[in-house]
Amino acid sequence: MQLLLILGIALAIAAVAFALQNNSTVTVTLGLWSFDSSLAMVLLLATGIGAVIAVLLSWPSMLKSMWTSSRLRRHISRLEAEKDTLERRVGQLEAELARVSPEPIPEEPPRYLGLKSILIGSEPEKPRE
Repeated sequence: MQLLLILGIALAIAAVAFALQNNSTVTVTLGLWSFDSSLAMVLLLATGIGAVIAVLLSWPSMLKSMWTSSRLRRHISRLEAEKDTLERRVGQLEAELARVSPEPIPEEPPRYLGLKSILIGSEPEKPRE
């Protein structure tokens, strides 16, 4: 944006210098219409009309890009709100799962094998419950 401003100022300075150096009178004729003016004024008028035409031709694409960016910003904000809602729901479901699910029953550690069962090679007796 600053580059465009600098270029605009440089163009304005060049136009003023051009106008001061080219002050001869010219006649412009278009069909039945004609007028006399300085060469600099005619060229600046033609440049201004060209700039207006360029702005008018680029205006639809600028409007389209502004509308698209605005629509995308609204879509992003809706998606972020939905994401926040889903994250809260996940937190609620995790809390409910922790509340509802039973705690795991710890396994009993293996019983100590006695010397007799090691030497004989038989299975240790399981205690009766």
